[in-house]
Amino acid sequence: MAEIRLRPSQQAILNYQGGWMGISAVPGAGKTFTLSRLAANLILGGRLEEDQEVLIVTLVNAAVDNFASRIASFLREAGVMPGIGYTVRTLHGLANDIVRERPELAGLPENYRIVDEGESDRILMDIARMWMRGHSDWIEHYLKPDLSSQDRDQVMREKIFGLIADLARTSIRYCKDQGITPQRLREELDRLPVPLPLAEVACELYEEYQKALQYRVAVDFDDLIYLAWFILEKDEVLLEQLRYRWPYILEDEAQDSSRLQEEILKKLAGSPGNWVRVGDPNQAIYETFTTANPEYLISFRKQPGVIARELPESGRSSPSIIRLANLLICWSQGLDEEDALKNGLALPLIQPTSQEDPKPNPPDVPQGVTLYMKALEDRKEFELVQQSLQRWLADEKNRDRTVAVLVPRNQRAMDIVEELNKHKIPVVDTLLKTTTQTRSAARMLKKVLEWLASPDSAVKLSDLYKVWRTAFSSSADEKPLMDRVAKWIHRQMPLEKWAFPLPGEDVLESEQLRQSDPALVEECVRFRELLRRWSMAVVLPVDQLILTLAQDLFTEPADLAVAHKLAGALDILKNMNPDWQLKDYVDELDKIVQNERRFVGFSKDDLNFNPDDYKGRVVVATMHKAKGLEWDRVYLLSVNNYDFPAGDPEDTYIAENWFIRNHLNLSAELLEQLRILFSHDEYEWYREGAATLRARRDYVRERLRLLYVGITRARQELIVTWNTGRKGRYHAARALMALDDLWRQNAQPTC
Repeated sequence: MAEIRLRPSQQAILNYQGGWMGISAVPGAGKTFTLSRLAANLILGGRLEEDQEVLIVTLVNAAVDNFASRIASFLREAGVMPGIGYTVRTLHGLANDIVRERPELAGLPENYRIVDEGESDRILMDIARMWMRGHSDWIEHYLKPDLSSQDRDQVMREKIFGLIADLARTSIRYCKDQGITPQRLREELDRLPVPLPLAEVACELYEEYQKALQYRVAVDFDDLIYLAWFILEKDEVLLEQLRYRWPYILEDEAQDSSRLQEEILKKLAGSPGNWVRVGDPNQAIYETFTTANPEYLISFRKQPGVIARELPESGRSSPSIIRLANLLICWSQGLDEEDALKNGLALPLIQPTSQEDPKPNPPDVPQGVTLYMKALEDRKEFELVQQSLQRWLADEKNRDRTVAVLVPRNQRAMDIVEELNKHKIPVVDTLLKTTTQTRSAARMLKKVLEWLASPDSAVKLSDLYKVWRTAFSSSADEKPLMDRVAKWIHRQMPLEKWAFPLPGEDVLESEQLRQSDPALVEECVRFRELLRRWSMAVVLPVDQLILTLAQDLFTEPADLAVAHKLAGALDILKNMNPDWQLKDYVDELDKIVQNERRFVGFSKDDLNFNPDDYKGRVVVATMHKAKGLEWDRVYLLSVNNYDFPAGDPEDTYIAENWFIRNHLNLSAELLEQLRILFSHDEYEWYREGAATLRARRDYVRERLRLLYVGITRARQELIVTWNTGRKGRYHAARALMALDDLWRQNAQPTC
């Protein structure tokens, strides 16, 4: 391989010969490079037999491709054919490989299928609705006693099903990570002298969910992890075969591993074995909605016999950005023990690289860090950022630079996209749940299905016309015609008067109308032909209906490909729900349109993402989705005490629903009941509210780490703002106020 100047910390890791090693890496430390280089070294070092491989395990599919290409590149440089001697898998992909080896041991047929998160969510919502029919009064015990009848009606109409589905999702994920089956959960509950009401609810929902999966001959992602562990536990022969096949295991993003995921890799590695784990506990930002916990990596590194290493140098950010991030770590380390944010961030501090490093830090721009501490109303924050972006983009020197606006929540991201679009600022929203192009295609199809489901609705038909017309031409010159036609269609109901007229009764053949507005007549005749064709196609199965509509609606290959994929997805739903009507498919498409459902299309944006492909354009994303990426200039929005609480008395928490009494976090209370149920400690019993307080502490630490992730996305320039919320009751996050004080004092990080 070509000689590359290595940092001392990288060289120490590449000197690895075997055993268990745990590595803590800071943002931008080059862990993908280091782990890929280590894999190549092991392959080239003659440590493998011909039928052995280095196993690299990572979190997401995009990382699989990245690792595979990096390792292949190193092998080509050494004159070795790539693709031999290593395999790269996600944790779930690895689990599926193991289950496929012995499906019968897991109680599965060979043709089992895997339901994705979207399908799992749909199953849970269906179960929630059915379950509520027989348990409509269970929530009464948890509702605020002073709720008005109007609020109570709203809760029962709009909130309750989502709450039940969330409780089911949380408890099922926990049970599967702990290896608890519905049968075992039921047995434990039946032994109790005193009921645990939330655990009872969870058990019933869990039972129904597993029945739904069995009916589909399917497993979910959490099943894969549990069943892979179960098979390795029961089949010693297979375990030994896999240990021989993969004598070295390299694990990326280890801070995001769950208990059972760690157990699977531990079994595969064996003891003594060869297992390298790399991660950054300060970037563990998924605890709230997964079973991941950074403590597993932290504890692993402290185990006797484990080689503990660090990758503290980073060439990503300027010295000022690094100083700000390190100040946040030291501030957290220095808080009082009782403070909820104490030790929310861990050492090591980020160290800049040397000037001789292959990736030196960008030149320092101290004035590039702006902590904007003035209180801003919700919309004023958008205006401030929009105006700042317009000035920045207008500067010629920024044409070849990258910029991102990062926010804590997806809805906030969609709102800022809308604001920037209004001002003709070039926006890239690829990193939101679904791209604009995919949502646009889904919106068009949804509008047609919506009208076909209610063909007597003048409003829906008029809306359909406007969406169809805008998609093909949205010039300002044609807007008056579009408005006239939409109003005319709205007045012409029932539809038969002009779309399917009897002979001699066609209003579009009126001489008066043809003379007074020939453009309107021409437009309506054209639209009418489509309506007639679509009305005839409504008898087709939903997948064929979608494909038929797509031929009339789309010309771009990416849109047609999205339509084909949507048709396939809706066909699966049709087979799962044979009693569904058109309105049910409309609801599914609407979730994609509203960005509530992740749907990967076929545009370049959907398939991969590289910030450097979008120089001179504004990328908008959540801070979660921005993890692992970097931009020259970054705006962090909404850094207030709602999105980044600190455990202070005035703070509020997203997980604590406004209609639940005593600010209880029902998901946390449910998990506590499950934990107590299986603790078998006769002196430990459930105390209502204690779990909510612990969940607050865990959550505020996770949000502190999210702020750290946001800061470390910036190369040279960072602008942080906060807003008071729609009701004007929030203030700047305590961490932001502390950073502002330290920054003004020109403090240096010491901890």
